[in-house]
Amino acid sequence: MYLVNVHQAKTQLSRLLVRAEAGEEVVIARRGEPVVRLVACKAKGSRQPDVLKDQIAIPEDFFDPLPEDELNAWEGG
Repeated sequence: MYLVNVHQAKTQLSRLLVRAEAGEEVVIARRGEPVVRLVACKAKGSRQPDVLKDQIAIPEDFFDPLPEDELNAWEGG
């Protein structure tokens, strides 16, 4: 854990970001009291097209209009 005060955080933000990206936890304090923790965000996973192909079956009538009574229920009737 790396502790810095607000003034240091303002003047050294780029360096603190590099440290956080490297996996270090940076704590920003106000008058010596920890206030926030600066940590790296999780990396987004890569998307894989067709990952669920052949695992989900969409019925033929999926895009058919809703029956009148169900449509009324969705519209608050």
